[in-house]
Amino acid sequence: MARVLVACVGNIFLGDDGFGTEVAAALRGRTSRGQGLPEEVRVEDFGIRSVHLVYELLNGYDVLVLVDTVAQQDGPAGTLYVIEPDLSSSRDGQDPLPEVMLDAHDLSPGGVMTLVPTLGGSVDRIVVVGCQPGSLEEGIGLTGEVRAAVEPAAELVCRVVDRELRRMT
Repeated sequence: MARVLVACVGNIFLGDDGFGTEVAAALRGRTSRGQGLPEEVRVEDFGIRSVHLVYELLNGYDVLVLVDTVAQQDGPAGTLYVIEPDLSSSRDGQDPLPEVMLDAHDLSPGGVMTLVPTLGGSVDRIVVVGCQPGSLEEGIGLTGEVRAAVEPAAELVCRVVDRELRRMT
């Protein structure tokens, strides 16, 4: 049976960076309404606990769906993206560790993915469901544009997971 981890990340104290946490709550709400994901899919709000995400990935997952803000994109705030990073560079013998800061409170998603193989874990496929933030300034709460993208993002995560599960069968 294929295993999928939907890992929602972000810092609720930095405005729109709390997007992942809000999507995790929306996905939990779908589950309570009987619209949840299949049992082989685990949804977890990791917030800023990147090291916990690393250790969870050591439990063996076929696919990681990472939900986060993606500030390097060009669209307006609230725009959703599905990004499929190329994992081949982490498998070609290059050592990515010099780029990783081993700080349990500030390990980027990229840092997480370089640390997992170092600890003996692997993920075959990663898909990022990201949202263009409007503000990453200190403060609690999403901007209106990003708040409006939370439910569509939860739906998008469900479609991505469905696609990935069908791809593995």
